Amino acid sequence: MYVTPEGKEIFIVDGHTHFWDGSPENQRNIHGKQFVECFYAYHTALSPKEQLWEKSKFEKYSADDLYRDLFINGPDDVAIVQSTYLKDFYKNGFNTIERNAEVAKRYPERFIVNGSFDPRDGEKALEYIHYMKETYDIKGVKMYTAEWNGASKGWKLNDPDAYRCFELCEKLGIKNIHVHKGPTIIPLNKDAFDVHDVDYAATDFQNLNWIVEHCGLPRLDDFCWIGVQETNVYGGLAVALPFIHSRPRYFAEVIAELLFWIGPEKILFGSDYAIWTPRWLVEKLWAFELPEDIKKERGVDLTPEIKEKILGLNAARLYGIDIAAKKKALAGSPFSVAAE
Repeated sequence: MYVTPEGKEIFIVDGHTHFWDGSPENQRNIHGKQFVECFYAYHTALSPKEQLWEKSKFEKYSADDLYRDLFINGPDDVAIVQSTYLKDFYKNGFNTIERNAEVAKRYPERFIVNGSFDPRDGEKALEYIHYMKETYDIKGVKMYTAEWNGASKGWKLNDPDAYRCFELCEKLGIKNIHVHKGPTIIPLNKDAFDVHDVDYAATDFQNLNWIVEHCGLPRLDDFCWIGVQETNVYGGLAVALPFIHSRPRYFAEVIAELLFWIGPEKILFGSDYAIWTPRWLVEKLWAFELPEDIKKERGVDLTPEIKEKILGLNAARLYGIDIAAKKKALAGSPFSVAAE
């Protein structure tokens, strides 16, 4: 729970977190090393100096680190932990649903575990979606369209095999489709994260929610033109939000564009842990004010009410979180007592 300087309690749903293993022991090849080092470069470039981690911890942190940074030292009430497999790069996968589910079981009430699948696996992908729903009762998945799979260096949301998977997701009630559409990570191909396929999938699957993580950066303009016409397209702030520290004017432009085009009900907070920790992001967002010229030009403002929607209410709505019931459950949990 985040308590503002004014004393108001804000319910925080961190929509984009990870529990990864990018350690040298898990790296399958040079690409695994490149991938986690690229993440670390984002971490060192955009974090406040006092928030920097040693590289060895960044590569592989513990479940206790995760819990402490999100819920004890951090302000999160609930964290959505996303799965990203990258088994071409990592022996045991980078961030699998099994690894995520294990930590969620250890800390009840705190995590929503999302799955992942690769449509290029054909029938096995469909079988795996059934497995994830039956085993973990997932409500969402993370799509990584630039992931390598043998000779293939990426896929599109509107590929026929992908549509078969989304049809099954819709049938099984897996409604929240988080899609990485943001900056590239070495050695993945930048063009494989292009946002244009979101337009096709969102139109053809109106009953699914398409959460475009990283709000399409560096393709913000393209994303906004899609997001404004598709009622089921949302923007995740992970990666965009850390610029609030390193380049606040740039962040102001990004958040103002999102407010102008898609509106305050369709923007979701995400720390992108462990690239960044949530406390400083939440504190800086709550304190942030749009420059007057940007407010005047766009006709928007970033009010406390809008910040509260972004920080938790919007994601709670998508995931069916009863906030009053969740607060009660957390207050009665031994982990909450330990945190206090």
